[in-house]
Amino acid sequence: MTGLQSRPLPGRHLLASIAMLLGACTTALAAETATQHPDLTPMSATYGASMDKGLAIDGSATRTLEQQADGTWLYRFDVDSFIADITESVTFRWENGHIRPLEYRYALKGLMVRDRSRAMNFSWAANSISGSFEGDSFTMEMAENALDPLGFQLQMRQDLKAGKQEMTYAVADDGDFDHDRFTVIGEETLTTPMGEMATLKVEKVRDEDSKRETLMWFAPELDYLLVQLVQVEPDGSRYEVNLEDAELP
Repeated sequence: MTGLQSRPLPGRHLLASIAMLLGACTTALAAETATQHPDLTPMSATYGASMDKGLAIDGSATRTLEQQADGTWLYRFDVDSFIADITESVTFRWENGHIRPLEYRYALKGLMVRDRSRAMNFSWAANSISGSFEGDSFTMEMAENALDPLGFQLQMRQDLKAGKQEMTYAVADDGDFDHDRFTVIGEETLTTPMGEMATLKVEKVRDEDSKRETLMWFAPELDYLLVQLVQVEPDGSRYEVNLEDAELP
């Protein structure tokens, strides 16, 4: 889910005509710029999840996006369940249609799983990323348009809003980069708790011999919000996330 991206005049009538033409061009350019670099808008969405043969997970997942007083943005993903609690967030700047992550944080705690934590700080001036993964520290060189494991999901939504069909992201991951590729594979109407919705269907591109499959559906009428995610693991187990409610401007 990209930022998109007059000689002296001899007569009054010619001046008026050119003014009208310039006005039309300015309007068209503004519209094109808005399409190239769609604005971010605050949002909050709640999801439910199931595993395998419809086994419900007793909990909820919430995604929120809000702008801070200093102009930066905060994107959060929170899971509250009997299995584990997850808090994940990224603070970032929005510049020319691109997310510029500043701080990424992840924490998992639960009775049935091992606690995990991850942190990354992005220094664009120093062209470096420093962080820690379960207590081990690392420093790495910045990649062009580097993203964090949460922010790239929001970047994909914005890129879909800008009309992109193919997307590749350099996602920082514990001292290295994953280059994740996605492609729009069609349109599909889904039935959701918020009614029937026309969606764009997106697939994560994997190696031909990969037995893992990830599919996502984004609804243009909900500002390209993610409404469904399905992941099938190599052992055949299925994980599904579905939109339950959303608050949008």
